[in-house]
Amino acid sequence: MTHFMCLQCGVQFAETELPPEHCPICEDERQYVRWEGQAWTTFDDVARTHKVAMKDEVGVLAFGIEPRFAIGQRALLAETPDGNVLWDCISLVSDEVVAEIKRRGGLQAIAISHCHYYSAMVEWSEAFGGIPIHIHADDRQWVMRPHPSVVFWEGETLTLNPSLTLVRCGGHFAGGQVLHWQRDGGSAILSGDILQVVPTRRHLSFMHSYPNQIPLNARTVRRIATALEPFDYDDIYGAWWGSNVIGDAREAMRVSVDRYLAAIA
Repeated sequence: MTHFMCLQCGVQFAETELPPEHCPICEDERQYVRWEGQAWTTFDDVARTHKVAMKDEVGVLAFGIEPRFAIGQRALLAETPDGNVLWDCISLVSDEVVAEIKRRGGLQAIAISHCHYYSAMVEWSEAFGGIPIHIHADDRQWVMRPHPSVVFWEGETLTLNPSLTLVRCGGHFAGGQVLHWQRDGGSAILSGDILQVVPTRRHLSFMHSYPNQIPLNARTVRRIATALEPFDYDDIYGAWWGSNVIGDAREAMRVSVDRYLAAIA
């Protein structure tokens, strides 16, 4: 029995004797099946050919897989006086990474923006003693490896500790969430690609599907803006290495929403 992992999206599945016939995440219109067809790997096989890289991303410790694997996202460590939270997730975890996070105070929880980054979330949870993985209940159907550590929450916001609040924005997925981080020196939004930081690093975009280039409608984008309106933030950290809006991010969000709505009007 093996927890097979989709080679295209990097998401680990429930234990089976043979690889699953389908990956629902990749067959959904927001992702895609490899041109060569559906294929599978395992956590151990990826660990033999890849490694977890740790980098400082403008004052935030980030983790990614090298060479690039699957979608290629990074994870971020939100460090607070009341406990640390891993934001988003990747398909590998290593002893070196676990040791470094424990040196910084360990992990209180994991929170993930949407299903494309569920990856090896259970492996990460178990590496820290089975800590909770916070996912919005509207995305329940996309959890391919059910586990007692997965906690589904409902509503519009969830306070993880005095410094960290999950905000359901929807958009890319119904349960798409971001993490608001109240911190000294400038608060931040950790956004995954619920808010997509574009190459200018001064603007954001909003899509139903990024690889298939399906935009969101105006009503949905306005709802995202409304969900974030109560929060102050200076920076936005996106899903990829270097994809950050540093300084004036709240204004960048306002301008980006107006620009997007004008473009699709």
